[in-house]
Amino acid sequence: MPKGPQGQKRPADVIGAAVLVGRIATGEVQNDPLPADKAHHSRGGKKGGAARAAALTPEQRSEIAKKAAAKRWGPS
Repeated sequence: MPKGPQGQKRPADVIGAAVLVGRIATGEVQNDPLPADKAHHSRGGKKGGAARAAALTPEQRSEIAKKAAAKRWGPS
């Protein structure tokens, strides 16, 4: 059986998928892509980059940017 992006089970055939969509539309089945026990996972990533940038000195940020530019534009 195919799985969605978060590992949830989805019907493999078109008719089964249509029935599931109908059940979601009528409220018979709850379509929650992010379960409550995993909701905290996405919050940390949103503030991680800003916290890291705030903790670095301007020289460290410059060095990281130079390395990134070298990797992107350097020989492949």
